[in-house]
Amino acid sequence: MTTNTPPRLLVIEDEHDIAALLDLHLSDLPATVTIARDGPSGLALATEQRFDAIVLDLRLPGLSGLDLCRALRSRGHDVPILMLTARAAELDRVLGLELGADDYVTKPFSLLELQARVRALLRRSAKSSPSAPADLPQILASAELRIDREQRRAWLAEQELVLTPREFDLLWHFMRHPGRAFTRAELLEQVWGYGHDGYDHTVNSHINRLRAKLGDDRSEARFIHTIWGVGYRFEAAGTA
Repeated sequence: MTTNTPPRLLVIEDEHDIAALLDLHLSDLPATVTIARDGPSGLALATEQRFDAIVLDLRLPGLSGLDLCRALRSRGHDVPILMLTARAAELDRVLGLELGADDYVTKPFSLLELQARVRALLRRSAKSSPSAPADLPQILASAELRIDREQRRAWLAEQELVLTPREFDLLWHFMRHPGRAFTRAELLEQVWGYGHDGYDHTVNSHINRLRAKLGDDRSEARFIHTIWGVGYRFEAAGTA
């Protein structure tokens, strides 16, 4: 994505009215919007063409959004993905985030909020593009944890961690600022790229899964420590 070219969005949504609404309002970002009406055609478009972000309904004919997300991530596609889920579909949201989706919005949703979240994904897409500034360190290490920004890979005690794109961004942010306490609102703004009251659960769910992959125990963490009444701090055990 360049400053002179509108970002390209892929919307995979089978409900005609919702797809038309998304097309209308996301085009105003501005962006070039492509619509897919089912899972198989959405997967084909996502793998054959380059998009800057994907808005993905989880309930799709032919191939579910969860399976589509799994297929993209297993093939190495790290395009930012925003899921659209039913309000009661808690399990779907958890599975979608675990499979590598970056964020979710529940139906019915606010169009202004959806636009803000898509803008945040597009900023992340631009930052991870080859033209992004490269003056930051490429590799960070703390105790037995090591992370490589260029390869977007991380290792714990020489064992590679399987991280979603958002989990990687969150860990990189923490490791760049060891010892600093972040509120959930700060993490939303600095890692996700937006700030919305009431979305602490988005941060919490990612923190919990990242902790599990790091082997952190909530009461005796090695890396991500809870600062009660504030938020979270990264500090490898034994390095303080």
